[in-house]
Amino acid sequence: MSMHGSILVADDDAAIRTVLNQALSRVGHEVRVTSNASTLWRWISSGEGDLVITDVVMPDENAFDMLPRIRKTRPELPVIVMSAQNTFMTAIRASEAGAYEYLPKPFDLTELLNIVNRALSEPKRPGTDPHHEDQPEAMPLIGRSAAMQDIYRMLARMMQTDLTVMISGESGTGKELVARALHEYGRRRNGPFVAINMAAIPRDLIESELFGHERGAFTGAQHRSSGRFEQAEGGTLFLDEIGDMPMEAQTRLLRVLQQGEYTTVGGRTPIKTDVRIVAATNKDLRTLINQGLFREDLFYRLNVVPLRLPPLRERTEDIPDLVRHFFKQAESEGLQSKRIAPGGIDAMKRYQWPGNVRELENLVRRLAALYPQEEISAEIIQSELRTAVSTPAGESGSLPEDLSIGQAVEHYLQRYFSRFGGELPPPGLYHRILAEVEYPLVLASMTATRGNQIRAAELLGVNRNTLRKKIRELGVNVYRASK
Repeated sequence: MSMHGSILVADDDAAIRTVLNQALSRVGHEVRVTSNASTLWRWISSGEGDLVITDVVMPDENAFDMLPRIRKTRPELPVIVMSAQNTFMTAIRASEAGAYEYLPKPFDLTELLNIVNRALSEPKRPGTDPHHEDQPEAMPLIGRSAAMQDIYRMLARMMQTDLTVMISGESGTGKELVARALHEYGRRRNGPFVAINMAAIPRDLIESELFGHERGAFTGAQHRSSGRFEQAEGGTLFLDEIGDMPMEAQTRLLRVLQQGEYTTVGGRTPIKTDVRIVAATNKDLRTLINQGLFREDLFYRLNVVPLRLPPLRERTEDIPDLVRHFFKQAESEGLQSKRIAPGGIDAMKRYQWPGNVRELENLVRRLAALYPQEEISAEIIQSELRTAVSTPAGESGSLPEDLSIGQAVEHYLQRYFSRFGGELPPPGLYHRILAEVEYPLVLASMTATRGNQIRAAELLGVNRNTLRKKIRELGVNVYRASK
């Protein structure tokens, strides 16, 4: 059901004023338009208008500077802010200044009309005073794509709530960055941010890690230990890879969400808790539910506000901004200023990025460190991207004969780390990766020295006995290497 009202529009772009005037008038609203903030303020202070739509940057005043006055004079008046400076920080500033909604330019007219209808239909409510604590200057999220704008707006709405958020997305899309942004720009910013990765902790220790344990609760528990819930008290607890949580721990977590209290492992006294839960997963939890591996009731408790992060291949228009950001980070670490030739950016946009933003960051850092030229050519980018998708020569562990030892190590590390989307794999898998890296490394060293174990040991930086032990453990064919 639509509701008609008086709408004040302020924008220094005549075309936008015309479009908004026609669109809003066509659906029955009374519209007044202006190109400056002073006229808009005169209308507002005299009591005109049921709703304001304003650009952020106007010739005489910034809308963010005017919003506190609007909230003080007419706290019930909803203000929709538009901006071409469509970054995460713009959305946050709009939210903190008390805007009803933030819309990036160019905006979708149908979406704007829906927001207008919602703002006019909702009961009028006084706003709260904006807080003025200093905010971190670094922009934690990068991108101007439509997909990222949706995320910025959702985050801005969630900042001043304690609603549980479920972040889904492939590995490397920035799930922890989003969780940290919810914390650092929210009302719990003065409390701790505590993260725990379910996939990185042995299953039999997860309950102890989450809830803590008492002395003697299990073999090896010589002292009382606090859990992540206790450490996150008053702040935010980020449960990463929630799909890997064992059923027993899921049951205990559900009880915490239902009752607001928990007991330590081996403890009997319930402990009250006050934390905001943000969960994340790269798995399809509904599939896990159907397989009996995840509790459906826990899913609905965690999935109060679902937030999907798009893979990088779905927002390739953000790649130039991301590349510039990562090069600036590299400069701050002492590396030389770099840029990528236009053809190189085009190659990046065509690449599928299985490791998403994390893979892009790793590539940019490598480019900044390894290449001396100021402009990285398209040929270099294409070569790097071909290396990223290359497969090993065979399953036996053999390598092309022209690879150096350093290239051999990089070859196998890239192969295995790419299986985890560019992330470091869980600790339990390190021994498998190490074994597959060590074999070609030892074999290449023995081959380079024609089977001379003393020289090979020197080359590897280990003593001869260690090398002999590795040769036995890895089953390196010494005869073949010495030929």
